[in-house]
Amino acid sequence: METIDTVSNTVTSSNLIADAVEAANGVIWGPIMLAFLIGAGLLFSISLKFVQFRKFGYMMKNTLLGIFSKQQHESDKSGVSPFQAVATAMAGTIGTGSIAGLATAIVSGGPGAIFWMWVSALLGMVTKFAEIVLSLKFREKNAKGEWVGGPMYYIKNGLGIKWLAVLFAIFGMCACLGTGNATQSNSIAVALESTMNVPSLVTGIVLTVIAASVILGGMRRIASVNEKMVPFMAVFFVICSVVALVINYKEIPDAFALIFREAFNFRSAAGGVAGYGVLTAMHYGFSRGVFSNEAGLGSAPIAHASSSTKDPVKQGLWGMFEVFFTTIIICTLSGLVVLTAGHWNTGEFDGAALSIASFNSIMPGVGGIGVTLATVFFALSTILGWAYYGEVCVGFLFGKHPKAVMIYRCIYVAVVFIGTISELDLIWSISEMMNGLMIIPNLIGIIGLFKVVKTAVAEHFDPLKKQ
Repeated sequence: METIDTVSNTVTSSNLIADAVEAANGVIWGPIMLAFLIGAGLLFSISLKFVQFRKFGYMMKNTLLGIFSKQQHESDKSGVSPFQAVATAMAGTIGTGSIAGLATAIVSGGPGAIFWMWVSALLGMVTKFAEIVLSLKFREKNAKGEWVGGPMYYIKNGLGIKWLAVLFAIFGMCACLGTGNATQSNSIAVALESTMNVPSLVTGIVLTVIAASVILGGMRRIASVNEKMVPFMAVFFVICSVVALVINYKEIPDAFALIFREAFNFRSAAGGVAGYGVLTAMHYGFSRGVFSNEAGLGSAPIAHASSSTKDPVKQGLWGMFEVFFTTIIICTLSGLVVLTAGHWNTGEFDGAALSIASFNSIMPGVGGIGVTLATVFFALSTILGWAYYGEVCVGFLFGKHPKAVMIYRCIYVAVVFIGTISELDLIWSISEMMNGLMIIPNLIGIIGLFKVVKTAVAEHFDPLKKQ
């Protein structure tokens, strides 16, 4: 009887936690947060004269088209190369948010969520640009002489509000364990088990060993691994998606029609396993959009601040590219595959399993294995990237305690294993909550310092106008 009572109490406690987290997300990701995100994006878009559109060609020239230039790969003792910083940031953004998160958004918010992800990305391009400019403007050097920065530093050094900076660092430290870690390892475990019948325990052990061998080596080892892995995994997933859509091309027009129709569906009709209307679509579109591209979250600027570059605007261009590529390109391709495959509203699949089932139904055998490999690479790179974010937050909070970062690394590695054997729904909900809590102090910081960004942009582009 005692055993039954213990199990019953455990289940009840778990349900209470899940209900509490869902209630918190309802508040955090409610209309106020949506207005906050949209407002910040509009503020910077208008004040910078829609730089994300006006300078789109300039952005592409200095990012994707200039990826092999010598300048992008130069580094010194104070920081990693600009491309290594970008690779680490993109390792965080091109994660399972593009596969599992996108699929979850469609199931929970309907196809219209994809439209609102696009909106969040177009506004988020300039928001993330601003974050990165500020992260380089107000960064500091740590005890090792290496650059460290991010929202906590520009809130402290720019706004002069240290308690708000501390809040961000606390939220960021916790979010790294969920958003950048447990959700990622969970998606790897689900993908490998559903496609290759690999037990979660085995995945957890192997993944933990791999993560530990890289993470315990610090930022330079993380950046070195991501520099090689990120370009490969991105190209691989794009090719898989394009091939799947070419095979299923007849369904693409209907998929786009469904996206636009459901984006403005004001009724609360049953769709898939959940009811959805325009507010629900917006909620999941923006929250999963932020999970995908991290615009407004304040995480990616931490990686960019470690760059040895001296030009904040040049590094900021990479931020705009990240959002464009991860959400407008990757998430759109992933979403179209899910919608054209037709499994999204059956209630049988969610998360990474839905994406795998969709690819597999279009390309039997090959598709499932392809997206499984993409999920593994995406998630692993994110685990590595967010490990650095967490340790910078820990360094900001406990800089006087030299062992604090190493203790956090060990905890982080342990959570990699825990994530592989945990329930998906609760992990995603907690991660969503932590993302929202990070956004609040970060947006206060960038809005309060928007004149600094405006001045930096003017100083960067004025010489071009004179030529």
